[in-house]
Amino acid sequence: MLEPMFISNSTDIQFFYLINVNMQNPIFDFIMPLMSEIGYFIFWVVISIIIFIFGGERERNASLVCITALIGGFFITDFLKLVVAVPRPYEVLEGVRVLVSINGYSWPSGHSVASFIALTVYGLTIIRKKSVFIYFFIFVVIIMFSRVYNGVHYPSDVISGALIGIFIALVFLRYENDIIKLKNKLMNK
Repeated sequence: MLEPMFISNSTDIQFFYLINVNMQNPIFDFIMPLMSEIGYFIFWVVISIIIFIFGGERERNASLVCITALIGGFFITDFLKLVVAVPRPYEVLEGVRVLVSINGYSWPSGHSVASFIALTVYGLTIIRKKSVFIYFFIFVVIIMFSRVYNGVHYPSDVISGALIGIFIALVFLRYENDIIKLKNKLMNK
């Protein structure tokens, strides 16, 4: 394990406290831990499996690309966390409100990576209505916000996690035809 390559800057810490401490209220204290529970890789894999089972050919192909990207994203995220080794906010800052239990390193946010992989893959392949995409985007942003509100990530963790998730999704979408060909070969189509 390497020493942390960077520590969040003062603006990042100020925004962290703004969200984690200054925005506290009973409604968020109830909702945000729930949002954190549903935003991780396994949630999006389950959603993708449901889409694969009940969708048409286009939806099955998109869900297969999404699952593949999520698996890749999981390993990339864990690798980055081990290499960069940024401690979680509650480990180094005072007065942090921690609403969910978690261990491991802070950067990047795996929830943001996974959520933006799903948003990007489905947004570019099967979501046709702008309103559906907007609702999906808002849902994903709430998941990101919940990670900071719950005291387990800095704002920079979730923003960079979103960018990493978008990048991973675009890379896997670039190889969409190869993934589909492999699926068809394995299913003898």
